[in-house]
Order: sequence, then structure tokens, then C-alpha cells
Amino acid sequence: MFVSLSTFTIANDSNANVHEAFKNRPHLVDGAPGFQRLEVLSPQDNPQEIWLLTYWDNEESFKTWYKSHQYQESHKGIPKDTQLVPGSVKIKYFTVVSN
Repeated sequence: MFVSLSTFTIANDSNANVHEAFKNRPHLVDGAPGFQRLEVLSPQDNPQEIWLLTYWDNEESFKTWYKSHQYQESHKGIPKDTQLVPGSVKIKYFTVVSN
């Protein structure tokens, strides 16, 4: 299993709108080959921060999704007024060793 973790921090007070957008997301990734699940987390001590964990059968499935038109389309639901803290976007990739 392959896991992608994307994190970012919202600079303005639009985190409630961003949280709502994730709750109402279009679920485009759900049908992607190799996709297992998505978790969207926000730390209790910093609700401006968002963590996106996607779980995949393998890295190749993730890379195919990441390069797809649907990936670009899935980001259109992000509220237009969202501003990010410069330098806060981070992406890490993981291999699941045990679960």
C-alpha cells in the first residue's frame, strides 16, 4: 500500500469554508484505479491546518491519478477566497509497513 500525505495551512479565516468544501467534495478520486480511501484531518490545536491522506494500492496508481484531468477538476471546489500560508504546502509519500 502507498500513502500520500498533503498538508497546508490556511492564512485567512476561510478554514470553515474549506472544511465544508471537503465534506461536499465531488468524490472524483473515489473511482480512480487503485484508490482505497481519503481522510481529511485538521489538528485540534491548529484548525487552520489541513492534512489530506490518500491510500492507494501502489504508487503507480497515485501517479496516474495525480497526472489526470480529474485531479485538476477535483481542485475546482476549493473556495476562491482561500489563501495559504506561504511555504506551508508539503507532500510526503509513505509505504505502509504494517497496519
